[in-house]
Order: sequence, then structure tokens, then C-alpha cells
Amino acid sequence: MAGFKTLGDLDLKGKRVLLRADLNVPVADGKVTDATRIERIVPTIREIVKADGKVVLLSHFGRPKGKVDPDYSLEQVAATVADVTGHPVGFVAIDWVDVTNAQKAIEAAPPGSVLLLENTRFHPGEEANDVELAKRMASLGDLYVNDAFSAAHRAHASTEALAHLLPSAAGLAMQAELEALEAGLGNPRKPVIAVVGGAKVSTKIDLLENLVTKVDGLIIGGGMANTFLHALGYGVGKSLAEKDLAETAKRIMETAERHKCAVILPIDGAVAWHFEANAPHRFYGVDAVDPDGMILDVGPSSIERITGAIDDASTVVWNGPLGAFEITPFDAGTVAVARHVAARTKAGKLVSVAGGGDTVAALAHAGVKDDFTYVSTAGGAFLEWMEGKPLPGVEALKAS
Repeated sequence: MAGFKTLGDLDLKGKRVLLRADLNVPVADGKVTDATRIERIVPTIREIVKADGKVVLLSHFGRPKGKVDPDYSLEQVAATVADVTGHPVGFVAIDWVDVTNAQKAIEAAPPGSVLLLENTRFHPGEEANDVELAKRMASLGDLYVNDAFSAAHRAHASTEALAHLLPSAAGLAMQAELEALEAGLGNPRKPVIAVVGGAKVSTKIDLLENLVTKVDGLIIGGGMANTFLHALGYGVGKSLAEKDLAETAKRIMETAERHKCAVILPIDGAVAWHFEANAPHRFYGVDAVDPDGMILDVGPSSIERITGAIDDASTVVWNGPLGAFEITPFDAGTVAVARHVAARTKAGKLVSVAGGGDTVAALAHAGVKDDFTYVSTAGGAFLEWMEGKPLPGVEALKAS
């Protein structure tokens, strides 16, 4: 964790701590349906409360486009934050133009209090990384702690500018994420295998181009693999494939060869003629796919090849499913490989780091989300980290 401070480096005693969290959680009918991101900030909140500090929560919620919009009020999240943390949470409604009532509420709150301020995106200066807005935020606290890695890829007032105005540090959740990422690609145990799946190559070109320069093996699955197979001259029938990206796929494979990164593609697949659960299907080698069929999952020979490569690895970094895991039986490849990674991780033979929305859902579906070394819920920030891009919210902590 060299280069910036962590929570343990700050004197929290009696301080007003501005805690940047990611409370942009799914809500239906006024109730939070997934509290995972809230759960991850609990350790940091408890440390501040234990030191009689005042926790002042900052977060965005949805996309109100810089205007006060009751539909995007964080007030609807406050009760869940209180339930998850087991601590009363006071909500403060402000428009971020005038923060006087927030100042008064924080001043009046007793030591060890937790306050949630209104959506930071109710002011256009948030997404513009406006320094004047950041100064108003800074007036509310003595210290700044960022525990929202999932928002670290955005240079916003509450994630970047604010970090330069107060003594700053990474929260415990941010620290855990950064340490896991360092173990995944920064300074990993070698050999390193990356598993990348999902529908489209076009959304992951930067990711693939970065990975082939850093890892020893790249396993490609999902619809993405079809584009690579097409580029190699294989017929993929009516499978999802971005055939116009054949040259891009070839370039990525050439870069991988130069960097001695083995690209591992499917050698067989589960082929169906309708995209629906339990559709009739057959297994074909990739050199014999029915012209009217769709490859919806990797086949048994591919699974054996992939798990064999993972057996030789010390570190696995995973983003994206290997097939149409949302529908049975085309979840078989993803489930089998995920369980294999989990088993080797539990046996102490593998460091496994995974992230990205579909990835988290796929690992949960396989029943192994808690068996990987680390599973990131950060989405876009995780992808940008895998692409090798600097994250403004992290860089700001380094500079503080």
C-alpha cells in the first residue's frame, strides 16, 4: 500500500470524517434489493465510530443530471445503511449550493454519529470535478476517506478534487480492493492466467490489448471467442460474432505472440438452434459447427483444456462468463471452470481475483462467489484497472 495513507494512518479521534462510499445500490419500490456495497463499508464506519469520530457519508445515486430530483434521493437508502451497519443514521437533505444546514447537523451530532448527506450529483459540479463544490464539501469535515473503489475511475468532486483539500486516506474496503488488484496484476505470483468472456470484443479491446502484455495465458470465452474463431477462419454458424473485428482479433493474437502470452480459445462448443433455456443442442468441434447453429457455451473438451491451463497457474484474473450462463444448460462451462478455480483457491494453490457485473452474477450462480480470493463489485473501475488505466480516485489519494 505504498504511496498513500490508509485508515490506520489517520488520527480519527473525535474527527469529522467525510467518508466517500458507493451507495448507488439497486432500489425497487423504495427498498434496496442488493446491499453488497453497503456491507463493504461497515468495517470503516465501525473504526471511525469506535474512535468517537463523526461519519459523514458522501455518495452519488443514479443520474439526476446535476439537479435536485426526489426520485434519486439517498433518503431511500438511509434505512438500509442503518440496518446493515447496526447504527442509527441521520439523513441530511441539501442541494449542495448551500451546505449550512449540513454544517449545523454535523456540529449538533454527538461523537460516534453517522450522517448521510444528500446525493452529490444533485449539483452539476460533482461530475465536473468542480473545486468550489469540493471546497464546500471539505468545509464539512476534518478528514477525507475514500471507500468507494467502484467510483474511483471517475474524476468527480467527491472522488478526486476533495482528496486534495483534506488529509486523505483509503478506507478498509478500498485498501482490500487495491491489495487484491496488486496481487492480481500489479505484482502477482506467476504464472498468471486471465479469463475473459462476455458477448462482444468491441467493449473489451483495451482490456485484451493490455492483458496480453502482462499475463502468461489468456482464456477467451463467450461470444467474444466466436469473433476470434472467425478471424482464424472457422465457421461459427449463426453465433454471436463481430466479424468486422477480425483484423482486431488477429492484431491482439499477434501482440500476444510477441509477448509470449498463450491465447486459449474454445476447441468445441455447445451448439443450439434457438436461444432459449433447455434448447436442444449438440457438441461440435469448432471446425465443424452447423451453419444454422449458435455456439452458446464452451464444450467438454474446451473445459478440460481451460482447467488444465488453470492447474498450471498461480494467479487467475477473471472477467466475463464463458457462455450464455443465464440459461441452462449453457451455464455448464462457466460453472465448471468457476468451481475449479474456487477449489484450487481454497486449497491454497491459486490467487483468484474476479470482477465485473456479469462476472459477479456468474460466480454467484456457480455458488463460489465467496470462495475466490477477491471478487470486486466495482464494475467500470475494475475494468479500467484491468485495461491498465490510472484511476483518478486512487491517484488523488497518492498525491495527497
